[in-house]
Amino acid sequence: MKSMLITGGAGFIGTHLAAEAIKAGYVVKIIDNLSPQIHGTEASYKPNPEAEFVKGDVTSRQDMQNSLDGVDIVVHLAAETGTGQSMYEIERYYGVNVQATALLFDILANHRHRVSKVILASSRSVYGEGAYLCRNCSAEGKRCFPSPRSPEQLASHDWEPRCTTCQGTVTPTATREDDKLAPASIYAATKLAQEDLVRIGCSSLGISHAILRFQNVYGEGQSLSNPYTGILSIFSTRIRLGLPLPIFEDGHETRDFVHVQDIANAVIRCAEGEMPSGHVVNAGMGKPTSIMAVAQLLCRLMDSSIEPHVSAQYRVGDIRHNFADISRLQNIVGFTPEVSLEQGMARFCQWVSTQPVPQDLLDKANAELKARKMMG
Repeated sequence: MKSMLITGGAGFIGTHLAAEAIKAGYVVKIIDNLSPQIHGTEASYKPNPEAEFVKGDVTSRQDMQNSLDGVDIVVHLAAETGTGQSMYEIERYYGVNVQATALLFDILANHRHRVSKVILASSRSVYGEGAYLCRNCSAEGKRCFPSPRSPEQLASHDWEPRCTTCQGTVTPTATREDDKLAPASIYAATKLAQEDLVRIGCSSLGISHAILRFQNVYGEGQSLSNPYTGILSIFSTRIRLGLPLPIFEDGHETRDFVHVQDIANAVIRCAEGEMPSGHVVNAGMGKPTSIMAVAQLLCRLMDSSIEPHVSAQYRVGDIRHNFADISRLQNIVGFTPEVSLEQGMARFCQWVSTQPVPQDLLDKANAELKARKMMG
């Protein structure tokens, strides 16, 4: 029976993955530091009785070395997340995301182990603005990759990226794994650095690996207390408190929302599959949905009369559009997402209704960003 170590396994995605891995017959071990920003109080975490839980930190050599004992597959989920916060807590993001990944490979390179595969949870953020088609330059289907929007462009409420060649209007298209990479935030830069460490480290050590670039993962169990990530969590809390729902920019920005169950199953498929090592794979639904549409759907499912409103506020480092080409997920991993946005949102809302109403920290988080000139 194979064993799986899930770093950050007490978190949102890790909890779902652990349950699916146990169903699939894996012996599961979890290491997590139960960060208060994500988990709230430590007492709120309810460990899976069928998994071994280690309260430890991926930045600790001793904790990681002990956790790797007897492990066949490592799923590396542990990371600091959040675009805005990453722009001023740079050392912390680098330490947890990059340095801890380097530590993992230092241990694998210098100590006996039986790890045969590493699966990394990367992010769609490594693409930056992602792929577009220019109306002027793409007569033959030419793809373009706009530069990140500058603070000056955002301040003028000029929301849409421009073609880097002619400065003309561009239309978003599905981003492929071999498209240009252009991280626009510290968080994104750390995720790309993780990818390089995993690719090079595994290749040099003869360890199989897969890198999944997660799109916007949502679903029941996600943190309701973290104001820096998870737009559905933030909005659902404000709906329950009867507070306004401010939508950044003009509300037409889009994301590729994928349910956590589909993400967990995709990881299991990578763990069990015999696909060629080293593949980078987009993990999403492959469909763009505007933030305004998601907010309106959330209000409807939660029976709220609140009308989401456009605030024209923005965060430096945010992307405008990005949705995934999931051909590799389907053809190489052999997995197609099954949970529709309506189904997944209904499940999320039903779960939220069973949870205590958390404190709304959105205004506090936004004030921090504004004070550091990362938000307008």
